[in-house]
Amino acid sequence: MRILRATRYLSMPWKNGGGVTTEIAVSPAGAGLDDFDWRVSMARVESGGPFSMFAGIDRTLAVLEGEGIVLSFAGASPTEITRASTPHSFPADVPTQAALIAGPITDLNVMTRRGRMIHAVERIAISAPIEIHAAAGTTLILSLDGDLSVAGAATVCVGPLDTLSIGSGEPKLRLEPARTATLFLIGIDHIAGND
Repeated sequence: MRILRATRYLSMPWKNGGGVTTEIAVSPAGAGLDDFDWRVSMARVESGGPFSMFAGIDRTLAVLEGEGIVLSFAGASPTEITRASTPHSFPADVPTQAALIAGPITDLNVMTRRGRMIHAVERIAISAPIEIHAAAGTTLILSLDGDLSVAGAATVCVGPLDTLSIGSGEPKLRLEPARTATLFLIGIDHIAGND
């Protein structure tokens, strides 16, 4: 188990140069925007425009802050994503245009290399303790807006926008919120035969 502190996340320009992304975690460690197996990041979106293209990448987006965003994909109906929406998955190599609903947003992006990795993203709100068992090869738990005590081998505290990283061999962890908290559970796995 590792805690990835928000104060230590790495910021860099978007691939298309249109803004700044804040990298939470990437594999392999130190990988760039063109050679990662998986990447989890946040981005502040100040205006509409084209999304960066990532060849061979599957992507899931969730809104963390702000009213929301409407994504238009080549050949498909527009999709509205808000803070209340289920995280939305789409291929990152399809031309995508974004329009903001009412002002800037901050989003969560989870990306995996198609054919090698898969991922799932779930948003949950908790107001009482829960147990988490890491079924995926890598499980990341992003605390959006609350402080959590995490009991496992040792008890640690996770603050807003901090991320807990656990592997599949970890024992169950007990998460106890100080008050109602929103979490994003991110599971990332190798596809069998591509380890």
